[in-house]
Amino acid sequence: MLISGSGTNMAALLYASRTADCPYEIVLVASNDPAATGLELAAAEGVPTFALPHRGMNRTAHDLAMDTALREHGAQYVALAGYMRILTAEFVGRWEGRMLNIHPSLLPKYTGLHTHERALAAGDTHAGCTVHMVTAELDDGPALGQIAVAVLPGDTAGSLAARVLIAEHQLYSRCLAELVAGAQNPA
Repeated sequence: MLISGSGTNMAALLYASRTADCPYEIVLVASNDPAATGLELAAAEGVPTFALPHRGMNRTAHDLAMDTALREHGAQYVALAGYMRILTAEFVGRWEGRMLNIHPSLLPKYTGLHTHERALAAGDTHAGCTVHMVTAELDDGPALGQIAVAVLPGDTAGSLAARVLIAEHQLYSRCLAELVAGAQNPA
C-alpha cells in the first residue's frame, strides 16, 4: 500500500483485513514522505513500513525503489491510499490489473485535485467517491465501485470532504476484497 499522509484509508483497509473473511492482508505500507503519520500507525499495528523521499530523485528511480520494496515484501496488489504522486507508465504497467486507487469524486467527474470545491461550485446535489483500477491516465481506470454522498445546504469543502471520507472507508475495503477474492476464485 502506498500513502503520503495521515493514512485514514490505509487504516480502514488494514482494520478490514483483520476480519475473518477478508481475502487480503497488508504486507507493507510505503510512503514518499518519511513524516507521513500513517507510517507510525502502520508500524504500531505491526505492519512493515518503508519510506523514501521523492525529492532529489527522478520519478523513474523513485518508482523503481517503491516497486522493489513492494515486491520484496510479497505484495500481489497495490492499493493507493492518499498517495500524492503521479506514477510512471512503467510502474503502472508492472502492476496492471492489480493496482487500485480511491478518488474523492464520482468519476469521471472531477479528476485531479479540489474535487469537493468543484462539486460545490457546480451546484451538484451529490458528490462521492470512486474506487478504480489504476491506468497510466490520471483517474481514468475502470471503476470498481462508487458511493454517492448528498451535498447538504451550507456545505463547505471541508464538511463535504468529511462525509465523503466516511464513504471512502466503507467502499475501498469492499472493492479491494472483491478484486482479490475474484482473482482467487475466478468464475
